[in-house]
Amino acid sequence: MSDSLTLSPLTATVLLLVLVFAGRAFRQNWKAQGAFWRVKAWAYGLAAVIAFAALAFLQVQA
Repeated sequence: MSDSLTLSPLTATVLLLVLVFAGRAFRQNWKAQGAFWRVKAWAYGLAAVIAFAALAFLQVQA
């Protein structure tokens, strides 16, 4: 693979935090089901999925 498809440890840490906080916000939003909860759920869910995919499929530099 190309070197451009790697994550620095700092970027990987930030993506992990985005994954955790977006996943938590998704869950809380789903349980509360307030105003525009579906739109918010999609936004939080997409952020979590993108962060997960980046962590799962890109290598972290050592």
